Amino acid sequence: MKSLLVSLMMLAAATLAGCSSGPTATKNDVEELARALQSLDPEVDPTEARRAAEIAYSYSAQLAQQYNVTTSPILHNTLVNSGVKERGVCVHYAEDMQARLNQENFQTLSMLRAIAEPKSDFRIDHSTAVIAAKGDGIYDGIVLDPWRYGGKLYWSATTKDARYDWEPRLEVLRRKYERRMAKEAAE
Repeated sequence: MKSLLVSLMMLAAATLAGCSSGPTATKNDVEELARALQSLDPEVDPTEARRAAEIAYSYSAQLAQQYNVTTSPILHNTLVNSGVKERGVCVHYAEDMQARLNQENFQTLSMLRAIAEPKSDFRIDHSTAVIAAKGDGIYDGIVLDPWRYGGKLYWSATTKDARYDWEPRLEVLRRKYERRMAKEAAE
């Protein structure tokens, strides 16, 4: 049964591959994100903001290519979770984006992580990277979410993202751990 499901997913992926095009960003896209990063705090270095914006856009596209994303993010998740593809779920994008931007050793910006727990039983947790002014938390930062549109960068102020209610990653993980421990204790 599993091989039939995987075969059907691969057929669907091959069919849809011709419909997808690689993510692209314009100069205006990069400039808009750079301005948003600069506006986080008067201390944010404009050169760092510009570099972070350039990397966020170019690396999002690079990750989609590296993960061989040819379908919708949800279908790609299915391919990863069934073992057909190795990487490309949201947590991979978040980890890789955070690691790449951390390589820059920014002095006025910092990388953080956030998780949004599902709003319904039909959804799953979603992870993302957040960039903020040095010393600020996720609620003062900007979500960098390349998973949402299959490698095309989505960004917004963390508190303005209408689709997800972001929380600091460690808080969500701690709460999940406490729930699991309480459940095990009750059994």
